[in-house]
Amino acid sequence: MSDWVNVSRLAEFPAGKRRVVEVDGVRIAVFHLDDGFYAIEDVCSHDGGELASGELVGNKLVGYEITCPRHGARFNLKTGAVTAPPAYEAVAVLPVRIDGEWLQVRDDRWD
Repeated sequence: MSDWVNVSRLAEFPAGKRRVVEVDGVRIAVFHLDDGFYAIEDVCSHDGGELASGELVGNKLVGYEITCPRHGARFNLKTGAVTAPPAYEAVAVLPVRIDGEWLQVRDDRWD
């Protein structure tokens, strides 16, 4: 079971920014967007490349997607679902919470 991990103090994580943290040996990409925080496993299900540095597209009305910088696969940040090939498997989405002045994530896939 994974514990909650501090990502950043809220005051130091402005909207529009992203961070990568490690939770139980797994890289997690955390995004602060205008409608809240999102966290996904930082690995493309197509070829294992990182996602965090990819282009972010969308808005709070239609949702946000991250594009893999290697081959262009695209994933929904809220659900992890694939929205453009060559990937065909979703990426893991992790819970995010605010605890006092801290933003936290945890990997609860094996709880």
